[in-house]
Amino acid sequence: MAGFRSLARQVRDPRSDLALRRYSLRKCLERFAPYGHRATWNHLCARHGIEPDDRAPDPARLVAALDELEQARAVWLAYERKFAERRRREKHDGLRRPGAFDDWHRRTWGGNGVARCDDPSVHPTSPLADVLRRLIAALGAEPGAVCPVCAGSRIVWRQDLEHEPWCGPVCTGCGVVVPQPVLTDEALRAARRMRGRELASVA
Repeated sequence: MAGFRSLARQVRDPRSDLALRRYSLRKCLERFAPYGHRATWNHLCARHGIEPDDRAPDPARLVAALDELEQARAVWLAYERKFAERRRREKHDGLRRPGAFDDWHRRTWGGNGVARCDDPSVHPTSPLADVLRRLIAALGAEPGAVCPVCAGSRIVWRQDLEHEPWCGPVCTGCGVVVPQPVLTDEALRAARRMRGRELASVA
């Protein structure tokens, strides 16, 4: 099975058929897709003017989308190296099990769903690398009351998410499932109250 870098070379290969280059970019998303596969594809298509179902898109647009994906992957790989170093130090100091704060990392192996968007049509508009930097910075800071990606304050608790975690806070502005450790207890309570108001209005 081809790895990310091998697939990236295929995307850039001007001798390859355009359909194959597009396919290779889609396969890259099986190795690294910060918003989840479909949402990341929709994001890249929107940002680089690619029709999602176009089987022979402009190769320059494909390469630009790949560039954005690679920049975000570099940010994530740098974070994973620091995470691994921290865990080695913690184990050396006798802390064998990661804390609850690292649960989100366990669910995002390889960078898939790091900033998951449960609805593939709703995702941040900023470059992927910027989004990951904001999220990583928030994970290393004190909890806050707003979305770390878009600074939106309208966060709603969802009980029916498509992927693990099966429930949690979702920013209605950018669509990201917000890692709970980056939010204060009051912000989480407010998200649950928002959910309650939505349910009441439906009833």
